[in-house]
Amino acid sequence: MAAAAIRPARITRVLPGSIAEAIGFEPGDALVSINGEKPRDLIDYRFLCADEELTLDVLDSRGKAYRIQLDKDIDDDLGLEFETALFDGLMQCNNACPFCFIDQQPPGKRGTLYLKDDDYRLSFLYGSYLTLTNLMPQEWERIAQLRLSPLYVSVHATEPAVRSRLLKNPRAEQILDQLAWFQAQRLQIHAQVVVCPGINDGHHLEITLRDLAHFHQGDVPAVASAAVVPVGLTRFRPEQDELTPVTQAQAQTVIAQVQALQAEFRQRFGTSFVWLADEWFLIAEQPVPAASHYEDYPQLGNGVGSIRQFLNEFEQSARDYLPRTVTPPRSLTWVVGNAVERAFQPIVERLNRVEGLTVTLAALASDYWGRKMTVTGLLTGHDLRLGLQNRPLGDAILLPTVMLKPSDSGDPTETLFLDDMSVAEISQHLNCAVVPVDDTDALVKACCGTIPLASFANLQPAAGYWTPS
Repeated sequence: MAAAAIRPARITRVLPGSIAEAIGFEPGDALVSINGEKPRDLIDYRFLCADEELTLDVLDSRGKAYRIQLDKDIDDDLGLEFETALFDGLMQCNNACPFCFIDQQPPGKRGTLYLKDDDYRLSFLYGSYLTLTNLMPQEWERIAQLRLSPLYVSVHATEPAVRSRLLKNPRAEQILDQLAWFQAQRLQIHAQVVVCPGINDGHHLEITLRDLAHFHQGDVPAVASAAVVPVGLTRFRPEQDELTPVTQAQAQTVIAQVQALQAEFRQRFGTSFVWLADEWFLIAEQPVPAASHYEDYPQLGNGVGSIRQFLNEFEQSARDYLPRTVTPPRSLTWVVGNAVERAFQPIVERLNRVEGLTVTLAALASDYWGRKMTVTGLLTGHDLRLGLQNRPLGDAILLPTVMLKPSDSGDPTETLFLDDMSVAEISQHLNCAVVPVDDTDALVKACCGTIPLASFANLQPAAGYWTPS
């Protein structure tokens, strides 16, 4: 990208005890250049800051320019955090996939919900998926030069005509050549295949997975793993998109097909290599596999093994924090997507064995998205208002934070549901305290922690608890 497009990197946090704090950096300052070079992104920032002698050009929050020179050890981090990892803007998607979730949203919500990320830098930094269709030669060069590996790639199909049909982009046909490039560079990807019934399933899926397995060889396999994910459709999707939802019978067929390939790959590679997202088992109404099946959870970000991991982590949290008795007694409502209702029932039963504790599971489908089966992360404020308004909720609602996404304010602590409703609005509408929980430790502590429920009303949002005003 052109240097003129690079913006100063706005600082949002200065880590306590860091070099940056000692120098006097403050939130709101902006980093312009490092040793005369303008960093394009967080990758450049980290690379340039690896030098022992640094000259930093900085703008303070009032726009006044400063030049700072410092010496440091080569491994020392400055201790700065930024409002974005990309200082020259997001590389957006140039495909028109009919199953793209961005295009399956209603209009009029906050702008960040409509950004189509297809940026290799976010893939490297955070594990987001990209298609490789928008990369120019200089980006491929940079990936090789900086050894940006692994990347996470939405493959969907390896047959050129099928992939081009799915992505609506003739450049999508180059995927096998691109995988060969990763192999030649000794760089890795993790692959994703979103299965759309009637388009890339059946023998097309087998061809794709066998093609990907061809690149799983050598001491640095170009394709480290592959995940198979069912297409997710909402009522807002474009008309005549040629897509159909996955049925229970289709899910059972895909599970059997992939499990047969897993057995073959374990014989060849010593690893299953290809993984089924948890949703397949939920749609098929089959139990999720045991923890040993998932090896080192290489595709956890794709929902592969996340339910099993959550169940196992709960067992550890229960051993660490769950008492035999809670005093005074408390009654809580735990909100989840109805897709995990059966899987999470053992957790509810274990919590309710604690004397004085009553936990009710509110497993909701999404009226907002029009989905009969809904994963927890897609529930919206609308769904909570509709699904909980006539229920006895007890003392508080336990809210998984996976439902919340950043607002457009730039403040990473300010989050909203996908329909732009806030937690405070939900709490006020339902006239009930809402307790966000982000993992199993937080779940157990919220149920049985030292903070009495009666004090929730006195806590401010900054403390992590939202109550009706």
